[in-house]
Amino acid sequence: MSQGVGVVGLYVRDQDEAIQFYVEKLGFRVHTDARNGDYRWLTVQHPEQPSFQLGLFTPQAPMHDAATALTLREMVAKGAMPPLVLVVDDCRVAHERMQARGVEFTQEPVERYGSVDASFRDPSGNGWKLIEARQAQAG
Repeated sequence: MSQGVGVVGLYVRDQDEAIQFYVEKLGFRVHTDARNGDYRWLTVQHPEQPSFQLGLFTPQAPMHDAATALTLREMVAKGAMPPLVLVVDDCRVAHERMQARGVEFTQEPVERYGSVDASFRDPSGNGWKLIEARQAQAG
């Protein structure tokens, strides 16, 4: 039997705004955009990871009542959710490319822990770490 994680969900305040950010600024592509009444199932994929999807969901019914949805939106806006990690070959080059596309960074590239990383947030407040992949050491 084969199994694995296929979709990880992320709360966003506006799905159209999220598509614009993740597709135009980060280079993802829309995988699924389906509606059922007021509910919208929206996922994107990184072009180099076709078996994994990032769900861009708004907190709402039927998953949450109105009070819970409001609390979740407020928590995301404050940056209270755990950061996501985007691994790249060269953090400084990726930083420059993304910054030129309008991504606002909260931390410029910094060398630490044997790698280089930077931080940014999406328009909803979700935090991201941009981390340079460590090169394998010759044995």
